[in-house]
Amino acid sequence: MSIRRFPAKTAIYLSCGHMDMRKSINGLAAVVQGTFELDPFQGALFVFSNKDKNKIKVLHWDKDGFALYYKRRERGRFCWPSLTEQNGTVDVTMDDLNRLLDGLLMEKFIRHKTYTLL
Repeated sequence: MSIRRFPAKTAIYLSCGHMDMRKSINGLAAVVQGTFELDPFQGALFVFSNKDKNKIKVLHWDKDGFALYYKRRERGRFCWPSLTEQNGTVDVTMDDLNRLLDGLLMEKFIRHKTYTLL
């Protein structure tokens, strides 16, 4: 699953905590408004995962109504970054979201070695 129909500049918020996947559109929109203190009607993508990291839901306001995208991995888990030290959300790019949905590690969260010149 790739979310390619959205412009690259679309704001994407990745939820730092796990979400109860029984929540549907109204429940997730309430989390966006109440917990994240963001506007769910702004046209951004809000990405949620369950505790086992094998299910993802993406909430999006599409001009005249909400759209909810859902993906479940049959084997393995999504490479969800470890965000336990943060609260709320983390901004990611469209490329990182597509990498996440394809089962890859997001570029933003890959640790790179730093080198110094002597």
